[in-house]
Amino acid sequence: MGKNGLCQVGGSCSKTVVNSCSDCIRSGPDCAWCMQENFTQPGEQETVRCNTRALLTERGCEPQKIIAPRNKVRVVKKLPLSESFEKQEPIQLSPQVIRLKVRPGIPATFRVSFKRVQGYPVDLYYLMDLSNSMKDDLDNVKDLGNDLLSALKTITAHAQIGFGAFVDKTVLPYTNTNKKKLLRPCDDDSEKCQAAFGYRHVLNLTPREQEFKQSVTNQFISGNLDSPEGGLDAMMQAAVCGGAIGWRNSSTRLIVLTTDAGFHMAGDGKLAGILEPNDQQCHMKDNLYYKSNEMDYPSVGQLAFQLEKNNIQTIFAVTENVQAIYKQLSAIVPKSEVGVLSNDSNNVVELIKTAYRKLSSKITLTHDRLPDNVQITYTPECQSAGPPGPDEGVCDNVKEKQEVSFNVTVVVDSCIKDTSFTIRILGIKDTLTVNLSTNCECDCNDPQDSQHQSCGGKGSLTCGVCSCQEGFIGRICECAIGKEDKDTLRKACLNADGVECGGRGECVCGRCQCHGNYHGDHCECDDEHCEKFQNQLCGGNGKCKCGVCSCNEGYEGSACQCKVSQTECKPPNGTVCHGRGVCRCSRCECDAGYQRPHCKTCLGCPDPCQTKLSDANAQRGQMRPPKLSFIYCVFIIQPPGFVCNSVLCAPVCPEPPSVTAIIGAAIGSVALIGILLLMLIKFFIYMKDVKEFRKFEKEKKKSKWTDVSLSCQDFEIRICNFRAP
Repeated sequence: MGKNGLCQVGGSCSKTVVNSCSDCIRSGPDCAWCMQENFTQPGEQETVRCNTRALLTERGCEPQKIIAPRNKVRVVKKLPLSESFEKQEPIQLSPQVIRLKVRPGIPATFRVSFKRVQGYPVDLYYLMDLSNSMKDDLDNVKDLGNDLLSALKTITAHAQIGFGAFVDKTVLPYTNTNKKKLLRPCDDDSEKCQAAFGYRHVLNLTPREQEFKQSVTNQFISGNLDSPEGGLDAMMQAAVCGGAIGWRNSSTRLIVLTTDAGFHMAGDGKLAGILEPNDQQCHMKDNLYYKSNEMDYPSVGQLAFQLEKNNIQTIFAVTENVQAIYKQLSAIVPKSEVGVLSNDSNNVVELIKTAYRKLSSKITLTHDRLPDNVQITYTPECQSAGPPGPDEGVCDNVKEKQEVSFNVTVVVDSCIKDTSFTIRILGIKDTLTVNLSTNCECDCNDPQDSQHQSCGGKGSLTCGVCSCQEGFIGRICECAIGKEDKDTLRKACLNADGVECGGRGECVCGRCQCHGNYHGDHCECDDEHCEKFQNQLCGGNGKCKCGVCSCNEGYEGSACQCKVSQTECKPPNGTVCHGRGVCRCSRCECDAGYQRPHCKTCLGCPDPCQTKLSDANAQRGQMRPPKLSFIYCVFIIQPPGFVCNSVLCAPVCPEPPSVTAIIGAAIGSVALIGILLLMLIKFFIYMKDVKEFRKFEKEKKKSKWTDVSLSCQDFEIRICNFRAP
């Protein structure tokens, strides 16, 4: 494949149904079409015009007459990269719009450049867990406003900082729903405590540190019941509520999440009977997330999608006990880092600076959703380049004002409608729009002549093929249908079974025009569907002719899979297949009745010894006594071979069977079976009696008997009078 996508010598063209130049171009990336006039021979199909460039040239097609569309890459918009930020929209990615017209299967490559602008604005949104365990951290953060902005201003003069807080959903089992506990969820009555809440936006992004300090100073600890918090809820709202937060269009957007606990995610809401999935929409009213108790937590995938969509990078500042779980989360969330927070958050400024350096120095080029049948590969060109890959290209340790490049290769698998997709740098607003179309048609620059001389003045020329006028058909429009009866022309195309062109072609002017790769007077032949060996047509040792392999010299077999050899067909006597078969593929193909491997024996053939035995039977009829059972014969065989020369026969009379022994054996067998049955019945009766006796003994032991002396004094006798009826 050439650099510009042009098919070079080699390759293969797997033709299917090819009736035109566009059909050929769609057949494969290596297929080309010869538009040369009179390239085909009489009776030959136009399919032969479609092949690889090398084979067409070898057949005699002039190079300038070969149609093989190339890829076209056109840069539509390419503004120069900016050096620094000067309050106008900086350009960090180039080009901005590109148009590709590609041929399916042939890769098209273009170059993308990126340069980090010096002093690019930074928006940092500090999102803090205000559950009771973060009390000492809040006290330190109240004094960190100046330090945070000072740290940001070492990076850029255009820095802003905002503040938000979260705890968890205010329903059981996450929060105590007792009225007093909802208003004051803290355990210590002496400390200041604010009512339970899910997520609250406290301060819009601002360049003034005093506003940050004042807003944070007014915040107090809240509380909840379980350990995981509603951090994903808060991050989702901070990402999608851009207007409420105050994100700028041209800035590096950062969310710093500080917590000492894990997080709830999609599905956990079912514990509180919350079944409605998170809709990834903004639901802020009076700076509170008012649908906290109505919608489930977002999934990690939903959050990752919205963060990437809104160009937000994340720093997870967490305590050591939950570092592992946030590292797993960071592996899914694009452009994110994890830093270990001290117990009282006094290292948060240094943590943010370190994480920001890592994020800003790692440049990741990727794309949004690709159209169907489109593949892409990124190859970074920089000092600390990652490996080429289909999902992203990565350059690490990139400094400000340092330019890095990526080679982007696009391959389309099949012809598609015009479409587009977007390439972007993660965390950066700049994008590259790729408009994509496929080149599946032939531009042959045909003459506008409806009576072209190459078509006998009765048709026009389309990519070297005649399109005949009405009433004329044929390769060069030589056949006028009016000259002959249609039925007469049709009969010439019927095969022996009465099927027109064998069902594999069309009858044109009394001759079959076969479809695809079929040929012959009635399209009975096919040179591409012979038997294969080792996935090669005719084993690569012959040519397919009319569905049968014609093997090269020295090869044989239905798929030319065998070398010609008779070694395995010769028995020790040296005769090939004993003269009763043919050796093919080192195996004997025996005459009817004879058996492999060497056609030595014949199970169904007349036995010469049986013939001799028939003669002996004639003699037996004269000398056989009345009680003679059979004749015992000895065949005298003389070497060489198996030829019966004579048969000696003698009468053999077997002794009759003993009647007494048979009767005695029968009587003894019946008696023995009867005795065994009686013993078996007796055994079962005995076992039943033993079981009943043991049961009686148990009942006896359980019973308690006492002696009782009775007297008349022990009874009160009452005489009941009754009237006789």
